[in-house]
Amino acid sequence: MSDYLSELRKAIKAVHGCDGTHIETVPVKEVFQGKTAWDGAVEVFAVDGHPKAKRCYAWGYKDREEWAITSVLEIPPVVSPETAVKVAIAAYARKAIPRL
Repeated sequence: MSDYLSELRKAIKAVHGCDGTHIETVPVKEVFQGKTAWDGAVEVFAVDGHPKAKRCYAWGYKDREEWAITSVLEIPPVVSPETAVKVAIAAYARKAIPRL
């Protein structure tokens, strides 16, 4: 788990320019039109050095040898791990969120 969290911290630094300290793991299940769009763990980080956000939500998986990581800052409308997942799904549909 520590390697995974380390990769998430690196992604937060690369994408958002701030350091993250792991707070907790939250299970999230997002259902859209009767189908599961996401069912997994979202890692919650306190962030230091960002002018607007105090938290960041991140999750990912290893695709072959590379990590596919999503990180979303807690800036309204994102106010929880659940809303971070919803916003990320919508952004992926529009291809607006970068992945590392």
